[in-house]
Amino acid sequence: MPPMTQLALGAPALLPAQATDAAQALPSAVTLAYIAAAILFILAAAGLSRHETAVAGNVAGAVGMAVAVAAAIGLALTSDPGQGVVTTAILIAVGLGLGAVIGMVLAGRVAMTGMPQLIAVLNGLVGLAAVIVGAVSYASPDAASASLGAFHLGEVFLGMFVGAVTFTGSVMAALKLSGRIPGRPLTLPGRHLLNLAALIVSLVLMVAFLVLPEGSPAAWAALVAMTVIALLLGIHLVVAIGGGDMPVVVSIMNSYSGWASALTGFIVNSDLLIITGALVGSSGAYLSYLMCQAMNRSFASVLLGGFGTDSSSAPAQGQDGPIDQTDAASVAHLLQGARRVVITPGYGMAVAQAQYPVATLTEMLRAEGVEVVFAIHPVAGRLPGHMNVLLAEAKVPYDIVLEMDEVNDDFDSADAVLIIGANDTVNPAAEEPGSPIAGMPVLRVWEAKRVIVFKRSMAAGYAGVANPLFFRENTSMLFGDAKDTVEDIIRALE
Repeated sequence: MPPMTQLALGAPALLPAQATDAAQALPSAVTLAYIAAAILFILAAAGLSRHETAVAGNVAGAVGMAVAVAAAIGLALTSDPGQGVVTTAILIAVGLGLGAVIGMVLAGRVAMTGMPQLIAVLNGLVGLAAVIVGAVSYASPDAASASLGAFHLGEVFLGMFVGAVTFTGSVMAALKLSGRIPGRPLTLPGRHLLNLAALIVSLVLMVAFLVLPEGSPAAWAALVAMTVIALLLGIHLVVAIGGGDMPVVVSIMNSYSGWASALTGFIVNSDLLIITGALVGSSGAYLSYLMCQAMNRSFASVLLGGFGTDSSSAPAQGQDGPIDQTDAASVAHLLQGARRVVITPGYGMAVAQAQYPVATLTEMLRAEGVEVVFAIHPVAGRLPGHMNVLLAEAKVPYDIVLEMDEVNDDFDSADAVLIIGANDTVNPAAEEPGSPIAGMPVLRVWEAKRVIVFKRSMAAGYAGVANPLFFRENTSMLFGDAKDTVEDIIRALE
């Protein structure tokens, strides 16, 4: 590093021998920092798998990211002194500043109900970054990339392809989750053949891209054509998937974003990006697999699409008959005489921000000696862990928040089940052959002595499938805003 550059940064000038030693020492320090960051990321993933260690997992991930960013900045400031350390530092500072401001604004504005679509958007930005990095790397390859020849070109092509599919697919998922476009699947005639044709044409373009002279107009045309096809493929894949499968789609797109990051790591020769991308890609794929198991669906059935309808439709079709409507005072009286109460939350609780009064109600009942537990379905809400985060935010004890497998055999011992905003995850139609959700594991709430459904109306759930639970003899409907009705119950208990 030139002495004048060091003086400009406020650092003492080094003699040539000292500068050489520093240049040799930096890669070792960066490598150690990358290893430390990778270990922290692994610890973060492990910590986030349990309620008790989730906070520690978040801290580990944040510290790991800080270490990784600091190491990357240090490497960027010293790897190419000829470019100007001050200029590089200014560019980095501007980028970090813009990212921090945008991140803080989004964090302040986005409610928990909007978290799934925010995550979808962030996945899309990762994909867009992969496309941009691939194009820039191809336009201005460094010496290390150029020496790899066709291997590097393959990295660029695959990275841009996966990134483009991730970008538009994630944007479509976010639009569906936010209700900006209909949740029902848009299934074009011959859609599977269209997807297959897109893959085959992209493969042909890849071969052409590898054999054509590097940087030639024809090679650029092949790269641009593939990118356009991949962008359209991402749109087509997701619009054909219905609202009922959208949480799985977000998880799959998260996996795609990880693989796009890993490919970007190969492009820019970053070991840490390869490691973290592989972690995100593999964990996202495994989570998607678990979610598909929870819905009794396969990866292929989700990706091929066609399931789910527009959840904005009015009352559930295919069900008719009298319902039992109750009020807050009656529910309070029921709870006063109960020994065991199970609360089953869903997306409606998140929309109403009812987790705080629900936590208060739980505390009141437990103080009176009532056993209260929460039953969480794996795909409750719009994102895995959505309900767990809401309840943790309201200070509900971790040990009474149970997963489906832990509670599903014990509903017959419950005196009352309070279903607050859940619908599809408690639908007994899943046990009826021929139902659109047949075979999907659900919470068997109807086995309890009494079931109280907190709901605004008789509308179908997000999957658009009618729920016969509402018409069962032991079910009562409590209509209204979930937060207001829970608060009315609290006042009646007082």
